[in-house]
Amino acid sequence: MDTNSNASLKNHFLIAMPAMEDPNFSHSITYICEHNENGAMGIMINRPLNLSLGEVFEHLDIENYDEQFDHQSVLEGGPVQTEMGFVLHRLPQDWQSTVIMEEGICLTTSRDILDDIANNKGPKDSIVALGYAGWGGGQLEEEMQSNTWITVKADPEVLFSTPQEKRWEAATQLLGIDLSLISPDVGHS
Repeated sequence: MDTNSNASLKNHFLIAMPAMEDPNFSHSITYICEHNENGAMGIMINRPLNLSLGEVFEHLDIENYDEQFDHQSVLEGGPVQTEMGFVLHRLPQDWQSTVIMEEGICLTTSRDILDDIANNKGPKDSIVALGYAGWGGGQLEEEMQSNTWITVKADPEVLFSTPQEKRWEAATQLLGIDLSLISPDVGHS
């Protein structure tokens, strides 16, 4: 983990440590979409909402979608702007408001991608989330110094090919450690 305050955590997983007490983030893994001196923004990728993608399509009056979407969970992306939708996906980036992150990972916030997903014309791999996690300038760095988070470079396979309930463990394995063996207490000398 790079603790240099100038190092960007964009395209990293932010993994909640066992000491995390905030129920919004306990046992969470967040894909960091942006990180600079003004703050950070990310999407949690392992917190299913009690909401299916099919229900989202119905709410948006998107008709004739495949019934498989009635069983696909929408994720809680974070506690900020929970009414706003975000789609993390692999390339291509052919939609109105797509931003390419890194490693072929994109973030899209426009409705046109949902229309295409519903009609099986969207990206092969995608995660749909409502809301995002946000930190002000220096806030995330302070939390990391308090043993709240650990980071690792994002792996698209964990993001798109690992079942959501196994992503936290899969991300910790990228570090080569078992976080369940780490004490939640912080030591200061």
